[in-house]
Amino acid sequence: MRRLFVYGERFNMPIAGIRQPDIIGISEDLRLRRFDGCFDFALEWYQDTETVWLVDGKKAPYTQGKLSGMYRWLDEHGELYFIEAWKDGAFQPIGDVCFWQEDMPIVIGEPAYRGRGIGAQVVSALIERGKELGYSRLYVNEIYDYNAGSRRCFEKAGFRVCEKTEKGARMKLDLAEME
Repeated sequence: MRRLFVYGERFNMPIAGIRQPDIIGISEDLRLRRFDGCFDFALEWYQDTETVWLVDGKKAPYTQGKLSGMYRWLDEHGELYFIEAWKDGAFQPIGDVCFWQEDMPIVIGEPAYRGRGIGAQVVSALIERGKELGYSRLYVNEIYDYNAGSRRCFEKAGFRVCEKTEKGARMKLDLAEME
């Protein structure tokens, strides 16, 4: 796998002062693996117009340059991970998620893995990460009104609408209320 962009020395701290884990185990066959700059395999996910519609509210497939820019931006703003599932004797990427206190964008890129509760497991693991970091609240910047699956996923985890946006809603989770 070729590295499509390279940072200088990387200290794994996209959240100021916090070391990002290399792996967050979710279950025996599901984990989050820290983004390493290699993502040529992910372009296929962002060529799918349904995926792009749910992510961006547009149907224009990503180019390699747009995907590179998106991953660069996410990696600079939060802890970027590939969602990996155990398949054929190894963990293989099936989606991506970025975590920071203000947002948690998640994509299950492989259609065969959608609707199987994987998003809910990932969100649950990242809620635990937020608790470990001492956050009192977590936010999802925006979920479009037509993205019912994503909205249900976050609502089941305890997120509630805190603000309407032009195309949907911003959601928050009060971690202090969960204890």
